[in-house]
Amino acid sequence: MAVKSTAAKRDDPPEAGAERSKAKPVPITRPARPGDDGGLDRLIYERVRLGIMSALATNEALTFNELKDLFNVSDGNLGAHARKLEEAGYVACTKSFEARRPKSEYRITPVGRKALLRYLEHIEAVIKATRRT
Repeated sequence: MAVKSTAAKRDDPPEAGAERSKAKPVPITRPARPGDDGGLDRLIYERVRLGIMSALATNEALTFNELKDLFNVSDGNLGAHARKLEEAGYVACTKSFEARRPKSEYRITPVGRKALLRYLEHIEAVIKATRRT
């Protein structure tokens, strides 16, 4: 007896229950353009990075240790996320020494603030569109 592969199952015609999902999608934001994902910034989308951006938007500056404690993540995890945001120009990091110990202080940049607001507007539009249905 031959066994159908998983790929073959995906290509099978939809079942009768799939007819329920034929409703037209509700437009959420502006029309998409090539290379445009409609406002969802994938860099900010990740939980820790969204947390960093939100925390920095409501505080003038936060240190590495404050962010680490706030999100309960490891040094390496926070460092990787902060570096991604810094490389994108969303946050700025100032490094100094305090009592001979390194101190990294993060601030949101104007570009980062705009990106965060754009992301939040997109999420609000998704929520409104979802509530309408």
